[in-house]
Amino acid sequence: MQVLKSKTLISDAAKAPRAAARSTVARPSVKVQAAPRLPPDTPKEREGGREWLGTILSRFGPVKDKAQNTTTLEFEKPLLELDKRIKEVRKVAEENGVDVSASIAELEGRAKQLRKETYSRLTPVQRLQVARHPNRPTCLDIILNITDKFVELHGDRAGLDDPAIVCGIGSINGTPFMMIGHQKGRNTKENIRRNFGMPQPNGYRKALRFMRHADKFGLPIITFVDTPGAYAGKTAEELGQGEAIAVNLREMFGLRVPIISVVIGEGGSGGALAIGCANRNLIMENAVYYVASPEACAAILWKSRSAAGEATEALRITSAELVKFGVMDHIVPEPLGGAHSDPLAAFPMIKETILNVYSEYAVMSEEEIKLDRYAKFRKLGQFQEFVVKGGDWRNALAERAATSGTTTKSGAWAATEAEARYIEQLVDADEKWEKLMAEGAEWLNKPVQPPGLGRSGIMDVAVSMVEARRRKQQQAGQVHKSAPAPASSNGAVVNAAV
Repeated sequence: MQVLKSKTLISDAAKAPRAAARSTVARPSVKVQAAPRLPPDTPKEREGGREWLGTILSRFGPVKDKAQNTTTLEFEKPLLELDKRIKEVRKVAEENGVDVSASIAELEGRAKQLRKETYSRLTPVQRLQVARHPNRPTCLDIILNITDKFVELHGDRAGLDDPAIVCGIGSINGTPFMMIGHQKGRNTKENIRRNFGMPQPNGYRKALRFMRHADKFGLPIITFVDTPGAYAGKTAEELGQGEAIAVNLREMFGLRVPIISVVIGEGGSGGALAIGCANRNLIMENAVYYVASPEACAAILWKSRSAAGEATEALRITSAELVKFGVMDHIVPEPLGGAHSDPLAAFPMIKETILNVYSEYAVMSEEEIKLDRYAKFRKLGQFQEFVVKGGDWRNALAERAATSGTTTKSGAWAATEAEARYIEQLVDADEKWEKLMAEGAEWLNKPVQPPGLGRSGIMDVAVSMVEARRRKQQQAGQVHKSAPAPASSNGAVVNAAV
């Protein structure tokens, strides 16, 4: 205890001078007016004002130079090298104070001409690469840049929501639209969440829900197509993928509001058509549209995915070919170098084209809009219908081209008299069918019962005799059905009935 007391006394003695020193230092500070208390997250003033704030915000502004990890296609590499050299020349000139503006202008003009020549002669395979470019504007990119306001809506009213389909209401120059489109991701994480733009059945039911909503409240519909196709997984098929797409196809033809569809990337198979049955189908200059992907087509027809290039050529999937065949109605131009190189220049082009097309339908009635959509799809395709003997259609076409032909009673042209009679027979059969359907006839060919069975009571007699024979067999111990029946006059009737 004594040792402890001594240690305590020593420590107290040591603390006394320190306390005195602190008190002497602290006394003058009491006379100074205390600064107002600020929140702990208030930034402190630094030399040079608030330059730190500009430094932070600069990270979120638009980029001035292309990032190093930006995807560059093979045919774009010469263009990229030329752009790098122009930047190097400009940087060296600024550092040395040399005026080389004339040389830089000449290089920029040459680069522009090279880019124009490159993109004017792209092959279908290269167009497909541009359509699949990871930096190409997505559905949400376009919607948020062409609308004044946009509110995204979710859910299919069955407890599910598919991120691969984006739906919402947006206004363009004060006009409200219902906007629906496929949404892809920018990186692996986003693509997994969006399922690489491949919708599930609940995604198409979600789209149909908002189409019906737009039809009810008179909102014109704009769809943005950008998908390799509907998701073909086992779960999707179990949930009714085919049925969901088929219902969308059926319901879209009955909507009373105008529908404008824009293919902004790749439009694949029924997954694209499920939101693409529109009054007017637009396609961006470097977008593609196909019934099956070139890889799938090559695997089916050539039994090898290595023939994808040949399949791309054969499918006629480019915008120019699609407009030529009438599958698409109009090409939306893109800035020089593609929409992925200058998205901000592509957005006004899309907006202007959509508004120009909508102005044609804004004055139409509901019935006119439906008939316009029906007529558009009825005229798709090319076919000829005529009689060919033996399947030799090549010679038949040559003969039809050489003959002067004849006409039917209604004025339809036919190559021969036999063909004219055949056409008249088909027309008469169609008119007879329409007449029967209008009369509501229950049977077109009423079935005729065999003679004898039509008399009343004969079936009851036959059934009763069969039951009597079975009882006799059971009583006699004849269990097998193959036992011979007793010979009698009634037995003949029974066998005939059976």
